[in-house]
Amino acid sequence: MKKVMMSLLLALTVMTAGAQQVTVQVKNNTAQQRQEVVEVDAQAVYQRLGVAAGRNFRVINAVRQEVIYQITHDGKILIDASVRPHGTATYTIVKGQPRDVKVFVCGRQYPERVDDIAWENDRGAYRLYGPALQKSGERAFGNDVWVKNTPDLEVEKRYKVELDNHPAIQKLKKQGKEEEALALEELTTYHFDHGYGLDCYKVGPSLGCGAPALMNGNEILFPYCYKDYRILDNGPLRFTVDLTYHPTDYQGQQLTEHRQLSLDKGSNFNRQTVWYEGAVKSIDVASGVVIHNEDTQSVRIGKDFVQYADPTDNPNGQNFQIYVGVIFPDGATETKLVENEGHQNGIFGHALCIRRSVQPGEKLTYYWGSAWSKFDCRTQDEWQLRMDGFKQALQQPLTVEVQP
Repeated sequence: MKKVMMSLLLALTVMTAGAQQVTVQVKNNTAQQRQEVVEVDAQAVYQRLGVAAGRNFRVINAVRQEVIYQITHDGKILIDASVRPHGTATYTIVKGQPRDVKVFVCGRQYPERVDDIAWENDRGAYRLYGPALQKSGERAFGNDVWVKNTPDLEVEKRYKVELDNHPAIQKLKKQGKEEEALALEELTTYHFDHGYGLDCYKVGPSLGCGAPALMNGNEILFPYCYKDYRILDNGPLRFTVDLTYHPTDYQGQQLTEHRQLSLDKGSNFNRQTVWYEGAVKSIDVASGVVIHNEDTQSVRIGKDFVQYADPTDNPNGQNFQIYVGVIFPDGATETKLVENEGHQNGIFGHALCIRRSVQPGEKLTYYWGSAWSKFDCRTQDEWQLRMDGFKQALQQPLTVEVQP
């Protein structure tokens, strides 16, 4: 009887303690090499290991190296997975304290720069505009693109260097020292490339790269700056933010726009979901990229995407291109070029993906992003290949299995 009780106690202890490790297998059923951030159900891992929620475990790859992971706001464990064609990558999750890791993705609001929300990963950086800019009267509606050619985080440094030196530049100008002021500005502005990229994408009164908008026939109803925001995930592998916009009248309906966007390590594309509170009948929603007067030929339009080789704010001076694009993976009702009347503000028009008759409460998910000719896509043809490969990966996702 004593032996039976000891056996039961031992069994109960093992069950309480949980498994010593959990195996995660990531399978690639395509003929292409895949490098992507994958999602694992965090609760399943906690239950199998017998641990409480939190960062109390380590993730180990097949050569016994500890790898970066992230726990998201919606209960996922993110792993940056590399998987051979038709291959399987195995990761082992064990109890323990994870090491400090390099952050590849992050973002924040910058109240010191008219409430910009800016974020970046190892491929590019982006920003959108907030309440302080709207109060100033400046008309900037869309998403901005900041190019970079380093996996290191650059946005925080760019803002700090520019903003810290702005008072000295203004002082020099007041003193009539224009040449000295210009020299300091050229040395510190993020509108110049100091070896790591720059901001040279023109937004203005446009969608910029990938902002959503309601459509009234062929008329774009531009959203203004966000009203409220919540950052839900902030690295090291994913940035996620929720955004709420001011109500707008649309065909007799008072609609409040909501967006949730996220960016993963290694990706050229932001994932964006948009929906409109207050809709009582169907609405038309679009997204796209602005086409500038300096180059109206480098536009490519497919049945579920639009893309453009943007000439930058100084084509002759920069002599490079920013590749931008939008993908509607579930299909668009139509894709087309809509010209701007009079081609004012340097804007020829927009290349748009349009979804007609979006139903009340329906959420539209699409992707938008960029690349730089001085970094990861040297030509527009390479950018097209990148977009095609991304679409294929969405259609044939990596499969993830959690094994005890």
